[in-house]
Amino acid sequence: MIPFFTTCFSCLSAFFRSRYSVSLEILALRQQLGVLKRKSPRPRLRIQDRLFWIFLRRLWPAWDNVLVIVKPQTVVAWHRAGFRLFWRLRSRVKRFGRPKIDAEVRILIRRIVEENPTWGAPRVHGELLKLGVKLSERTVSRYLRRLSPPARARQLWAAFLRNHRDVLAAMDFFIVPTLTFRVLYCFLVIEHGRRKILHFNVTEHPTGPWIVQQMREAFSETCPYRYAILDRDGKFGEEVTDFLIGSGMKPTRISPASPWQNGVAERWIGSCRRELLDHVIVFNEVHLRGLIRDYMSYYHADRIHDSLEKDTPAMRPVSAKPGQSARLVSFPRLGGLHHRYAWQKAA
Repeated sequence: MIPFFTTCFSCLSAFFRSRYSVSLEILALRQQLGVLKRKSPRPRLRIQDRLFWIFLRRLWPAWDNVLVIVKPQTVVAWHRAGFRLFWRLRSRVKRFGRPKIDAEVRILIRRIVEENPTWGAPRVHGELLKLGVKLSERTVSRYLRRLSPPARARQLWAAFLRNHRDVLAAMDFFIVPTLTFRVLYCFLVIEHGRRKILHFNVTEHPTGPWIVQQMREAFSETCPYRYAILDRDGKFGEEVTDFLIGSGMKPTRISPASPWQNGVAERWIGSCRRELLDHVIVFNEVHLRGLIRDYMSYYHADRIHDSLEKDTPAMRPVSAKPGQSARLVSFPRLGGLHHRYAWQKAA
């Protein structure tokens, strides 16, 4: 730690020296850094070095212009690793838990479920007791959640989504860690027809009244939707379902541990993470809300969707080439992470 504080003290002393002296020192240090890079292309960084770049990223917008030891994406990865370590330490299991189910019993349960897809945990548990297998009904219920649903159930659900596509709206939550390891909850409502985001907001404390208020802003009085897909999260309590019923919609909960049944919302969350959130470190609610709003504009107007036959939710028009001399121009989106292209007439 002493070398780290010595480095910080040296950096602070630069504010009290002349500009000419500081410029010469920077030039000398960069020359030595170039020599060290040729000698050792992959230097080993200590934890103090990583913390220094993580906090410098928050204080200085041009931090990546002088970063030559590692890539900027590596600094973001350090923050993600720190977040995982932080919550892993806070969520450590203090006891070993219940013993695992024997492999023979798991095979037996799987066979009973496959041959009897309408049976629930109570009936499967009763059949196991008649076979001399002593197991609690709660354990059977927990294991059934891990099993993939039978093909018939998948076909019925897919048919429901396909037949009611224009009157379906889905909602879901996902979490985003901040620089200080706080957890922000993101709430979204998306329609199935054109994949449009009807509403989005961020909070640190998602209560029932807060969710109801978000749905008031998402659904107008003349709401065209008749079904609302939501999971079995405890945040979607009685207040939420009562509001949906009062608005003329039928709340349709997905099966336990079956995120595939809410695939439209889950795919949007995955796209948002891959195309935006995995490349940035969020500071606070205001920062995250601004990022997502920019992504929503890009998502609606610019991003191509396979499910919409290579179109956008806002129906992006085709840009025909005006002439042989026209040139292709690009418009950066989300700080240059993505681009939109169009033809421009030659001057």
